[in-house]
Formats: sequence, C-alpha cells, structure tokens
Amino acid sequence: MRVSSWGRLNAELHQALPLDGMSGGMLPRPEAGRSVLPYGMGRSYGDVCLNPGGALWLTPGMDHWLDFDASTGRLTCQAGALLADIQRLLAPRGWMLPVTPGTQYVTVGGAIANDVHGKNHHTTGSFGNHVCSLTLLRTDGCTIVCGPEQEAEWFHATVGGLGLTGLIARATLQLRPVAGPWMETETIAFDTLECFYALVAESEAEWEYTVSWIDCLSRRGRGLFMRANHCDAATRGAAQAPRRCSLSMPLTPPLSLVNAASLRGFNALYYHSHRARAGKAVSHYLPFFYPLDGIGHWNRMYGPRGFYQYQCVVPFQGGDRAIEAMLAQIAESGQGSFLAVLKTFGHRPSLGLLSFPQPGITLALDFPNQGDETLRLFGRLDAIVGAARGRIYPAKDARMPAPLFQSGYPQWEQFLPYRDPGISSAMSRRLMGS
Repeated sequence: MRVSSWGRLNAELHQALPLDGMSGGMLPRPEAGRSVLPYGMGRSYGDVCLNPGGALWLTPGMDHWLDFDASTGRLTCQAGALLADIQRLLAPRGWMLPVTPGTQYVTVGGAIANDVHGKNHHTTGSFGNHVCSLTLLRTDGCTIVCGPEQEAEWFHATVGGLGLTGLIARATLQLRPVAGPWMETETIAFDTLECFYALVAESEAEWEYTVSWIDCLSRRGRGLFMRANHCDAATRGAAQAPRRCSLSMPLTPPLSLVNAASLRGFNALYYHSHRARAGKAVSHYLPFFYPLDGIGHWNRMYGPRGFYQYQCVVPFQGGDRAIEAMLAQIAESGQGSFLAVLKTFGHRPSLGLLSFPQPGITLALDFPNQGDETLRLFGRLDAIVGAARGRIYPAKDARMPAPLFQSGYPQWEQFLPYRDPGISSAMSRRLMGS
C-alpha cells in the first residue's frame, strides 16, 4: 500500500498490518526482514509516520473506550481512539481534553507519541502531562505498563518517543472539567513583534489559551492575537453551534494555490478584514481549536509537490531576535503561507525525553515545496534556530539535519536503550541512524 504523510511530499510503499480486533496482545508480524511502525491518522507532516519498504501497524481500528469515570474525568481507551470523538461525546457532559493540537483528527496514541501541545501550554503543559498510564506492546513479546510513577523511565521514553519504543495499545487520560463546549474569545490586532510580546505578558495570567496568526511577509511582524477561556453556557448569549461543514478541496490543483502571487494579497486581506472585526465574542470550541478541520483535504491546495511545515521553538532569552531574524529571511525569500502561527510555551516541564516544548517562543509556517529553493531557506532558518539553542518539532519535520536534532534534543542518546529493535521509521533512520 502507498502511504504519504499530511505534507504529501511523496507516497511510499508499505506493508499494511491492520490492528482491527486485536486481542490478547498478539501483534501481526511483518514479512521477514522488515521493520514495523505504528501508524494512526497520518496527520504528521513529514516522515515520522512513514517506514518506506517496511510495514505499518494501522491503529485506527483500535478505537474502543474501555472505561470512563464521570465523577473524576478519567478515561481509559485504546490508542486508536480519536481526539475528535472524545471532545464530541464528553464536552456536552462537562469534560474535555486538557491539551489538544490544531486538528482533532489525531489518535490518542499519536498524541502521546508526539507529545502534542495546544494553545494553553503556559497553563497546562503538553499532552503527556495528562497521561496517567499506558500499556506498551513490544515486538519481543513484552508488555510494559508504565506511568509517571510506574516504570517511569519507560513512560518518559514513550511520551514524545515518536512511536519507537513499542505500540501504545491503551492509555488512561485525565480530562479537565468544563461548563460546556463554549469559549469566551478576544481577537486583538497588533502591528509589531513588540506588541505581540506585550500582549502575551498581559494575557497569560488571565487567559488559558493564547495564540497568534502572523503575516510571514511583514518584516515588522503584524498579526492577530487571539485569547480565550472556557465559559458557562449561560453566558453564551446568541452564539450558535457550528453547522457541519461540507467544504473540501475536491482535487489537487496542477500548481500550488499558495504562491508568491497569491500570498501577499491574501495576507493583507486576512489581516485587515479580521482587524475590522476584532473584539470579544463567544465561540464553540471547534472553530477556535480546529479552524482548518472545517475544510476537508486542505493539504491538497499546495499542489502535486506537497508542502513542508517548519515549526521551531527558541528560548525566551534571545528568542525575540531569533524570531525577527527568521521572519526577515522568510519575507526576503517570498516563500511561506498564510498558515503562520506564533505563540509561547510556558515553564511546565515536558515529561518525554524527546518532547518538543520547552520554555520559549514557537513559530510554525507551511511552505509549498519548491525544491532546492525551499531547502536553502530552511538551511538559513536552521542556522538561526541552532545559534539560539532552539529545536525543530519532529511531528512537523521532513528534512531536519541530524546534528540539529542531536543538539536540540540532548537526551536523545539516553532515549536509545528504550527503542524497540523491531520498530523503525524514515525519521529514525535519518536522525538516529536506524
């Protein structure tokens, strides 16, 4: 079977091993000589979810909920359960995920393996901070039950471990109480990066969620700052639940719709139209958390060559200069996308040896694949990130050099003894040699 990641940079041949109906911890074996890799929804952008020439354990069929305690908010489920289903079924009952990434179409196993983060890292940390325990199945037949206080070294290796320590079969999550599916939101336009940092400092004590869209072609750093809190249903006024959206990219255009001709005009239109409507509102959680999920197959808009996402984090000390330098390089190149996000991470430590979040400023942008021109730009951005002692997000990466990975993740050698020898990925071979 041919499988590509969300960036659609290429499609690779894999042996498919569906795990639907798996029982008793018996894992289907790949063909002789092939490694295997757990595979969820394929929403990783690069090669962390690919194993060219090898096999994939397809986990979406492992989607059963095993136990839910409505008094404490503890959910035990198989690793193929979707974040979308947890939110949809439990938000009306007063419970939600404490951390959710920018798409709800992610499995619980994938969220743990990539230790995903959301718009509230400064208050809540990353996904792994809310995992109570997990069960790991290894290709040698071992079953390991681990958590923050049980086999903790295996837990720290598996959270953010890129699927390389074994198959996460099930997990227990601690959800957070909410009044319902509604959010009190505020949007504020800003014209410079200095204004963005001031808004962050002003907002983080009072607002749980903060994030900004930034115009990647604006050298001064103009953008739209969004902040939100959960709110009681009684305060939602005339707000309406979103209708089921049927928008979709029906086909892949012959050329990327995101290009130098379209980008500057779209960014200006987006900034000025949203600036005119800035202010407070009440919103359902869906459009606030998952704005792109309303457009099916949106990744097709980048054309047949696909796209890269580049997400980095740089420490607060000197990070402002690094972000300014990266935006200057991007603006000069004329590349980038209207999908550009700037936010900050707080000081709550991540639990995984290879977890991405660290205290600092994180910038994420999509780039249409323009071959060597795009890769040369990434080389310049890498140099800035490395000099600032930052790191690249593996869940979004398709080409990070091994030296940058090893400097950004100094615990990578400590991670190696916990790897499952039967599991491999394109990313692990690129960054760790096997």
